[in-house]
Amino acid sequence: MNCIASNIRHLRGLRGFSQEYFAEELQWTRSMVASFESGRTEPSVSRLVELSDYTKLPIDTLIKTDLQKSKEVSFIDIGNKRVLFPISVNDANEEMIEIVPIEASAGYLNGYDDPEYIEALQRFNLPFLTTGTYRAFPIKGDSMLPVKPGSFIIGKFVENITDLKNGKTYIILTKDDGLVYKRVYNHINDKGSLLLVSDNTAYEPYEVAVEKVLELWEFSCCIHTQEFDKDELKLSSISQIVSKLQLEIESLGKDS
Repeated sequence: MNCIASNIRHLRGLRGFSQEYFAEELQWTRSMVASFESGRTEPSVSRLVELSDYTKLPIDTLIKTDLQKSKEVSFIDIGNKRVLFPISVNDANEEMIEIVPIEASAGYLNGYDDPEYIEALQRFNLPFLTTGTYRAFPIKGDSMLPVKPGSFIIGKFVENITDLKNGKTYIILTKDDGLVYKRVYNHINDKGSLLLVSDNTAYEPYEVAVEKVLELWEFSCCIHTQEFDKDELKLSSISQIVSKLQLEIESLGKDS
């Protein structure tokens, strides 16, 4: 759906500008603004770039997202752009935790910045969490033992990627791989990338370029949907010990 006409009207209305004043701000003509807002003509690529630079909103958001359904607080600053970040609250104005279900996780890459997608997700509140914006993500596979498939990681949104803490676990949304849960190391200054490491050493670490990272969510807590039995706990403990020993042996090999 092309929302550019209604979005231009909405953005002008938010500022309380007349068409004439808005045109002066953008160095357009009043008739151009009127034509765009009525839908008689659509802005050229160069006009969209000008509007994007002025509002600090991505062109894709200006065209595809109905901004009338978003609030000012739904946007966060990333670099020199403002990115749509849907936030839901309860009647007490407390931020709710959206749950990305397993069956919908594959579509999260396409819907993460779409208010309608986020609005359709179920949500709940955990009062013991500190102030912040949280989301619950399903875990698949065994790359992060002892977290079991079917568990949910509650992540706290990280606005600035440089704030990540080396060796901590994060939910990462990337352009190529979608959602993954890994231990993350900051290689931004050296390589312009993040190193993603699985706790299960059967999976090789790999680098992801910073420009491909769309969202970063720091681990806050885990909700297990299945009970651990004694054997699983023993196996996970052994796995952790073996992983630690392997890292220590590799480190000794490098030093010798």
